[in-house]
Amino acid sequence: MKKIYIVLFLFILSFKINAQVNSNASGQTVTIGKSIFSNEVKRNFSRKGDFYVHWGYNHSWYGKSDINFKGPGYDFTLKDVVAHDRQSKLGWDYLDPGKLSIPQYNFRVGYFFKDNYSISVGWDHMKYVMDIPQTVAVYGVIGNEISTPGIPTGDYAGTYNGEMLNVKEDMLRYEHTDGFNYANVEIERYDDIWVAPSQKTSLTLETGLGAGLIVPRTDAHLFEVGENNYWNVAGYGVSAKIGLKFYITRGLYLQNTTKVGTTKLTNVHTTGRNEYDKASQNINYVENFFAVGYQF
Repeated sequence: MKKIYIVLFLFILSFKINAQVNSNASGQTVTIGKSIFSNEVKRNFSRKGDFYVHWGYNHSWYGKSDINFKGPGYDFTLKDVVAHDRQSKLGWDYLDPGKLSIPQYNFRVGYFFKDNYSISVGWDHMKYVMDIPQTVAVYGVIGNEISTPGIPTGDYAGTYNGEMLNVKEDMLRYEHTDGFNYANVEIERYDDIWVAPSQKTSLTLETGLGAGLIVPRTDAHLFEVGENNYWNVAGYGVSAKIGLKFYITRGLYLQNTTKVGTTKLTNVHTTGRNEYDKASQNINYVENFFAVGYQF
């Protein structure tokens, strides 16, 4: 994964150098996008043609979600399931180059096609962990044996119509911890809030809309049968974001952004018997991340 990031960075850098040469040769006029704020000092340079790349870490909050489990001998839904993320403890994992992808992270590369508009691709690595135990309403059918070959369900077998059930580990463990990954494309707009007289330091509002695929690695055990499944495209999502970029220099910046999103997962792997068993759910979330980046 790190090699891919390095190759991508070198490709963008060579593209940027070539674009700068062509721009200087053509003598283009600098055009600055209009800000919604009445900042007295205006930039004397355009961002058009710039690239940016940033890396950061996130914390997420999830709304209650209905989860449907379906396969041979069963089709049941757990209503209003509560889940949380799983933040790594603050430590060396956040700084060790070999462990940068262990915590919940964000990686993004973007290109300014106008002074105040950019398009970007990114990977939001979040984590989703269902609280166990918890008591939820259940609808549907759980057979005496489920899946193929059969898995005994014991006292959980029955037909449910909203009965409250205390879900424990002997029934279910369910988490997207490696992770709840959102591979997305975003369009961003930028409005300068403040620009220093030196032109080197500034504060900018960033807003954006995005859409993409949900690629979780789900660790699920249904009636004690399951595995940490391989990554798969389980569904899709859309999102909106708002945040602040503080440019320490013209290139180096710090960023804090809040993103809200909704996702639809229709093909979540569970027991590892993917031809028979699956889960589906819709997840709404709020994500906040801090990042350090460079624009060039």
